[in-house]
Amino acid sequence: MYIAPGDVTRVTSIGGGPIGGGWAAHFLARGYDVTLYLHDPRELPAFKVILDTAWVSLTSLGLAPGASLDRLRIVHDLEEAVRDAQFIQESAPENLSMKQALYKRLGEIVPAGVVIGSSTSGLTMTDIQADCATPGRTVIGHPFNPPYLLPLVEIVGGKQTDPEAVRWAGEFYKLAGKAPLLMKKEVPGFVATRLQEALWREALHMVANGEATPEDIDIALINGPAPRMAVQGQCMAFHVACGAGGMATNLDQFGPALKLPWTRLEAPELTQELRDRMVDGCNEIAGDRGFEAMAEQRDRQIVAVLRAIRDTA
Repeated sequence: MYIAPGDVTRVTSIGGGPIGGGWAAHFLARGYDVTLYLHDPRELPAFKVILDTAWVSLTSLGLAPGASLDRLRIVHDLEEAVRDAQFIQESAPENLSMKQALYKRLGEIVPAGVVIGSSTSGLTMTDIQADCATPGRTVIGHPFNPPYLLPLVEIVGGKQTDPEAVRWAGEFYKLAGKAPLLMKKEVPGFVATRLQEALWREALHMVANGEATPEDIDIALINGPAPRMAVQGQCMAFHVACGAGGMATNLDQFGPALKLPWTRLEAPELTQELRDRMVDGCNEIAGDRGFEAMAEQRDRQIVAVLRAIRDTA
């Protein structure tokens, strides 16, 4: 029913923002022919900034044989964009009615047997595929930003998704240089975003209560959990932290602390005051650096981390 994942050479990326544009850069770096669909030609300058920024880091990490920017084609007609696609990565705005209308159209014009992956971070495929005539081949393929550097892609189907399409997507993303996570159940926020959201809520509580500034929070993370979590996840970090006893010792010794008021998972009210504290705090950290400079620094440092992990694996 589906083309063999290893036979895919042509990919269509829908959307030219940080996610869609980032996906396009990733696939180009892996040696695919990429067709990028931009709904509005005015999106082109912003996309080129994303591509140029990404290409520096991707080149530093190492391009696949045959990878070239010359293999990119940009179109503004959706039907033309998907006509010869062998896989489609959709990264349209996070608007359910917009995505449902898009998938209704894709269900009509995408060639049979072509899997469609959505980059959505907050919607479910069950909802997205509601009006699609061919929902069996639609899956979530949720990346982490920037998608051209961070390997994770979380994969899950909706109620009408063919399980074979989920399996196919997992194999394809792996061949395309990603670290696929096939989820057991469809749950809003998937795995990584839910974990990130818990951390984010606690950070907002601390700012709202005057317990920490945005700078304090980032200093704590950058110099504490972040380096360790680059090589060990939360579970293994705690498993190794307690010596030979592992996770059993951790839970037996520190389990009672779970009842202590160390976290507040309910989201704080996003008042104007809290909003302003966050905005002002982040602007203070940024100083006179613009988006391009900060993105370039972020990518350069992520590349260093990825290279270090790769070279010491």
